[in-house]
Amino acid sequence: MGEFLDRSRVIAVVIFIVTVAAIVVISSVGVSTIDVPIQPNQVATSRLTALASFTFESAERTRAAREQFLGRVPPVYRLDIEPLRRFEAAARTLLRQLEAFEASAPPGGGPALLTRRTELSSIAETFNSHGPYHATAEDIAALLGVGDAAARTVLFENGLATLREIYAQGVTDSVLGSISPGNAVVFQIARGDGEVTQRAAQTMEEAWTLLRVSLASDQVSRSAAQAVFRIFRYGVTPNVVFDRAATQARQNAAVQAIKPVIVSVSRGQTIAEPGDRISPEQHEMLVAHRNYLRQHGDTEVQEGLKLFRRVLLVLAMVIASLLYIRIEDAETLRSNVRCGLLALVVIVNLALVRTIYSLGGAEFFVRDGSWASTLPYVAPTAFAPLIVAILIDAGSGIFMALLISIFTGVIYGNRLDLLVLTFLASLVAIYFGRDARRRGRLVRAAAAGGLTVAAFAALIGVVDQTPTDTLLRQMSAGLGTGLFTGILVVGLLPVLESLFKRTTDITLLELTDYNHPLLRHMQLEAPGTYHHSLVVAQLSENAANAIGANPLVARVAALFHDVGKTGNAQFFGENLRERDSPHDDRDPQESARIIKQHVNDGVELAQKHNLPRAVIDVIQQHHGTTVVRFFYHRALEQMRNSAPPLRRPESDGSPPAGALPDESVFRYDGPKPQFKESAIISLADGVEAATRSMREAGPEQLQELIDRIVDERITEGELDEAPVTLEEITKVKNSFQFTLLNMLHSRVAYPPALPPAKPAPLPAQKA
Repeated sequence: MGEFLDRSRVIAVVIFIVTVAAIVVISSVGVSTIDVPIQPNQVATSRLTALASFTFESAERTRAAREQFLGRVPPVYRLDIEPLRRFEAAARTLLRQLEAFEASAPPGGGPALLTRRTELSSIAETFNSHGPYHATAEDIAALLGVGDAAARTVLFENGLATLREIYAQGVTDSVLGSISPGNAVVFQIARGDGEVTQRAAQTMEEAWTLLRVSLASDQVSRSAAQAVFRIFRYGVTPNVVFDRAATQARQNAAVQAIKPVIVSVSRGQTIAEPGDRISPEQHEMLVAHRNYLRQHGDTEVQEGLKLFRRVLLVLAMVIASLLYIRIEDAETLRSNVRCGLLALVVIVNLALVRTIYSLGGAEFFVRDGSWASTLPYVAPTAFAPLIVAILIDAGSGIFMALLISIFTGVIYGNRLDLLVLTFLASLVAIYFGRDARRRGRLVRAAAAGGLTVAAFAALIGVVDQTPTDTLLRQMSAGLGTGLFTGILVVGLLPVLESLFKRTTDITLLELTDYNHPLLRHMQLEAPGTYHHSLVVAQLSENAANAIGANPLVARVAALFHDVGKTGNAQFFGENLRERDSPHDDRDPQESARIIKQHVNDGVELAQKHNLPRAVIDVIQQHHGTTVVRFFYHRALEQMRNSAPPLRRPESDGSPPAGALPDESVFRYDGPKPQFKESAIISLADGVEAATRSMREAGPEQLQELIDRIVDERITEGELDEAPVTLEEITKVKNSFQFTLLNMLHSRVAYPPALPPAKPAPLPAQKA
């Protein structure tokens, strides 16, 4: 199913149509083609006059009038009663605690109550825990001196009633406005029914005065009244709260009451003078002027013709891209996955350029023209070319750079200087990043492109006498965009590799680390297979270099091609280590099944460890549909020995056709090698295994062995589906011979070490 989708012509046509449509929309929609597009804060190069009389509704002037009126709409507040409820609940709890305290007092009361200070402090702490209250043990003791529980209840109810009046009136502090003594501040207070009334709120000092007066009574001592006031004063808090929703509703109602401002423009009236920096009102007038001309003149036809020309331009560029790819890399054109990758990065890159262009209308860039001039240098035009150069090839990346640069110049008002500058910067980035095998080099390559932009921005700025601060901003924007592009490419490469089944040299080089879990496992469980893989990797890498294939793909795939043997390492000859073979007592068909199983096991391990698609394909294809010859011949021999004697034996001594073992049982499931690197590894695997049985490895013997194995594979059709020519196969054989001769060369035999010389006997001493 995946192969069908990758080769489907219907999907290819859909990709083509979507690409053309997306580029047309990105490069055309919103960009006026009646005249050179002028953005707010840009400098007019000529006098702009009205070609006809017209009127329009000015959003800028209407907005200014509404903002001016909004400053006169007073804010709306509401009264927050929740602090009063909390205090009232805490006060009633305090009354109950005091009543319980008196009930638990010993007979006689009076002074004995005052000696239980710890309990009084506990009651005060309990009261304070309900809110921002500050009652003390002395205050609680003073409350006990008021009288009995009924007297305290009357005093508390009087204080609570006063608090209700205070909260209903509203309490504020000096934060909300300037308050002079004796004057009240009037607020717009929202009621529960949605109505808003004006009301004078009390200050905190006024509320405390009212509370102190209400608590004063002839029946209560001065000290007790002060204690009650000290407790109740913390129940008074500012409760005039700003009501955002009500304020917004009143402002909206006020705005709706203001009628839009209608501006009349006469024919011949000057909209902007040369050298004027276009203000938002002038830009609005220009847009209204162009809209009027579109609606009342023949500009609709002209606009349609120019849009049609834009579609033709896009078609021409896309068709040119297809022709280039067809000439340089036909395989990419046949793969919908690769075409989809190209289309995606082009569309995303142009969308980024267009997004940067659209930022010119933001308020920040409208206010400061020097920052607005940096926007063309912020566009990351090297993003798509660098990705294509890494994932496909440098040639496709160069053509992609040209396409992106052309449409960038179109979007920014047909600027030829911007087209040339961005194309040069992309080429510099591709040049330094074309053979990148480290992620840091990609960042440096993109930074080199940004440095190119900064350098040429400086040169152009000097020629145009651009102010120094603006020039520095443009240079910084170019260099910073280069660094950001490199970081963005490095971050997105793993995602794009996974989505589009592409593998970069960076990922492949990381897989050559011998500490990879699968390679470490192979070293420990199947050391013979590991050594075999190393030799095959060297053979394959050199052969790939000889015919122009990817040597890194060949090396990495060869390192992992036999990883499936680690599950049953003892069943493979290179891992036996001079011990008896476990196949001796097994049926040849069972042995062949075990040997063939290493392909499926290898694919499963590779998928589990997220190895690249190319490596998994090599694991599947490196044996193609060849026969496990050793066990097939063993089965054939067993069948010959067990077959009854025939009356008329065949003249060549072989058993009749019906007596042959089922060859399909001994044949690998395939598929055959589908690409050059897979074909090379398939041949290298067979050649390396055969050289292990050679007693003499001279040039003639090696050449004869390599020719025999390669010819067998060609005769059996194992290379029919691989894109290799006979000339390339010859180069591969020569490379194999050269590599093996250097690996298997003999050394000069060293003579055995001489025994240590015996010391000469000492002469006898005379007596």
